Amino acid sequence: MLSTCAPRRELRTTMLGKIMNIRGKVVLVTGANRGLGKAFVAALLEGGAAKVYAAARDVSKLSIPGAIAVELDITNLASVQKAAGQCSDVEILINNAGFMHTSPLLSEGSVDSLREHFEINTVGTLLMTRAFAPVLQKQGGGAIVNIVSVLSWLNIPESGAYSASKAAQWSLTNGLRNELVGQNTFVMAVHPGYIDTDMAAGVETAKTSPQDVVKITLNALLEGQKEVTLDDAGRWVKSTLSNVDAAYLSPL
Repeated sequence: MLSTCAPRRELRTTMLGKIMNIRGKVVLVTGANRGLGKAFVAALLEGGAAKVYAAARDVSKLSIPGAIAVELDITNLASVQKAAGQCSDVEILINNAGFMHTSPLLSEGSVDSLREHFEINTVGTLLMTRAFAPVLQKQGGGAIVNIVSVLSWLNIPESGAYSASKAAQWSLTNGLRNELVGQNTFVMAVHPGYIDTDMAAGVETAKTSPQDVVKITLNALLEGQKEVTLDDAGRWVKSTLSNVDAAYLSPL
């Protein structure tokens, strides 16, 4: 048993040595036209990344000096494959693009809403990872950062379909981490609460700034954290998951 585990520890150390600093790295950020994605691109450029690909469905909305605009629809296989060919030197992939529509699960149109949430938040993450895993492998492994959500552990009436898709994305991330460790690729899940962006504009609650989310995420990447929560509320929700009175068992 010890001989089986030892190579994994050595592999992880080698891999972390490669990605400990974003300076000099080539990074691709999806959903980079606004909000959190735009904040990631700005921070990466400021932090000394060698190259930052800023990906979005509509490149006319990308206006970040120093970034390379990439037209990308993460739900379209041909678009994803084209981006992987165009960005063949990527070392860090940040799967940030996402979708949230607030409505209860039993509301009219909820089935179509659920499909759309899964197509973007879950299937899109898988399409991107499948396409870019070989790209990362050619660079020696690199890293994938998936922006998931605290709502992967909770389901509230205002965001039933979103929460379901994020729970699936969390499980997907865990599976991808296990499958990609053999090629030296580090996979990290980030679970923010509500972020002060357009996506959560209609939600009246405490929010974290995009800049703080980016800072915490990049520091966590530096430290090699596999899973990241960003605030006390998120840490509390995660800490209750195995409890008899887990947070997700009670309506909020």
